[in-house]
Amino acid sequence: MTTTIDADELKASVKEKYGSAAIRVTEGDIAAACCGSSGCCGATTEAWDPITSDLYEDGQTAGIPAEALLASLGCGNPTALAQLNAGEIVLDLGSGGGIDVLLSAKRVGPTGKAYGLDMTDEMLALANENKRRAGARNVEFLRGEIENIPLPNNTVDVIISNCVINLSADKRQVLTEAFRVLKPGGRFAVSDVVVRGDVPSVVKKNMELWIGCVAGALEEQEFLSLLLEVGFEDPSIEPTRVYKSEDAAAFLIGSGLDAETFARAIDGKFFSGFVRAIKPLGVTKAQPCCAPGCCP
Repeated sequence: MTTTIDADELKASVKEKYGSAAIRVTEGDIAAACCGSSGCCGATTEAWDPITSDLYEDGQTAGIPAEALLASLGCGNPTALAQLNAGEIVLDLGSGGGIDVLLSAKRVGPTGKAYGLDMTDEMLALANENKRRAGARNVEFLRGEIENIPLPNNTVDVIISNCVINLSADKRQVLTEAFRVLKPGGRFAVSDVVVRGDVPSVVKKNMELWIGCVAGALEEQEFLSLLLEVGFEDPSIEPTRVYKSEDAAAFLIGSGLDAETFARAIDGKFFSGFVRAIKPLGVTKAQPCCAPGCCP
């Protein structure tokens, strides 16, 4: 799915929206804006969001600060689907308030480590506070962009992400960087919004929908092809939640579009999916690292 949206404008808009969400959570406002344009996460708000609601089970989030859950802007639960083993190193692209990093840190245990990468200062501040409250010692949050990951080549066992790659204007670069930092045999295991088929061009160009995880979503076959092109093996996409016309109407609210008309046009074409791929064994070379601090 190609688009002519300005990358700098998109990045600034994402920072503004997600920074504001972090501030509201920090100030105790549980109605912080989430991934969809309709409002926030789950039944704690008046506007139910079909993308971000009901992603985590109560038992799974035991011991995780409430602020981490409230700042979750995702579309899935990669920590529930990804295979994470004791002693492994995990990197969460676009870690937000840190919920998936903290959950991953529990899975990999004290001999492992969980990194979170985010470009929004307010989210990083919230994530570090959540880390302190959780008492997590095997967690580190990094400031940076997912197109330029500040880690050396071949250092990460698993990459997760939760509804963030679709927000990037250069998804090929994101996937190239993910491939670079993964160890040979490393796993790419992310949740994201994915498209099946064509959607109206005006939806693709709408900034509010980009920030709301919809218009920036890759088409299913395009996503799989990009993974292969940057070097991954065995790519697959498993739908976890398919959005119907009534869901589409919810996340079109506030977009400036005719919600009823466009909901019918995109009925069933957007879904949250779990995207998997593997970096082949024996691959140790990758494109040179150019991000600050990523080379030894």
